[in-house]
Amino acid sequence: MADLAPGAASQAEERAFDFDERDFRRVCRMIHERAGISLSPHKRDMVYSRLARRLRVLGMWRVGEYLDHVESAQGAEAQQFVNALTTNLTSFFREGHHFGVLAEQLRAAHRGDGVLQIWCCAASTGEEPWSLAITACEAFGTLTPPVRILATDIDTHVLQLARRGVYPVERIDALDAARKRRFFQRGSGANAGLCRVRPELQALLEFRQLNLCDDDYGLRERFAAVFCRNVMIYFDKPTQYHVLQRIAPLLTPDGRLYAGHSESFNHASDLVVPCGRTIYRPASTAVRG
Repeated sequence: MADLAPGAASQAEERAFDFDERDFRRVCRMIHERAGISLSPHKRDMVYSRLARRLRVLGMWRVGEYLDHVESAQGAEAQQFVNALTTNLTSFFREGHHFGVLAEQLRAAHRGDGVLQIWCCAASTGEEPWSLAITACEAFGTLTPPVRILATDIDTHVLQLARRGVYPVERIDALDAARKRRFFQRGSGANAGLCRVRPELQALLEFRQLNLCDDDYGLRERFAAVFCRNVMIYFDKPTQYHVLQRIAPLLTPDGRLYAGHSESFNHASDLVVPCGRTIYRPASTAVRG
């Protein structure tokens, strides 16, 4: 998952479907229960615009009717409801200061023949986990670094895009020429204007749907690094704490939690403590150097 962006419904859209304050409050409750997202009142137009797309698909005319359908049908439409209310704002090497720190951390943490585990909690359309894979390759000077990356998101649609690893070439414009040549393949013919991450990078990643608000993530591995960036800003403090209670035990003793630039976990100092610019370590190992 990544940023929720405000949207504006047109006047024509506002006349198309019934949507009142009671419906909006119900949406707020449902998306908080399902995804932990706390919607502020100024998101009302965005919510209408996003849900209107689903109403058109289903041939419905009232948002209340649609919400009844989501709650009764569960399954596929419940997932579509979540997908509709999450917008994915991401880019390659976003908040770039973290990647240099990660490279140093990986080199320092590697021991013998072991494999280092990294978890990207909000993979979105894939740019962040692919950036992690590139960083690992550069850290060890090989396309087969001793690293495995788990990339998860609650949104099933963006996970499909992320797994493909295919992007318009404009998405990698900001990367230097050496990175483009080493880690991407440019399309030709019918695929002109597209690029694809190299197969060696794809071999480093596993994509999986995961809801950070679940009580059990089903993860048994320990992670040297967890990237959970620009997700927590959409959670209230109790939800943030709930998530951190599950992430912190999954870190290795020297593991690091990388947060977004607007995120602070001071209210969870019993779980994680800062050790760098929006970087945290497990509180249980805070006395270590």
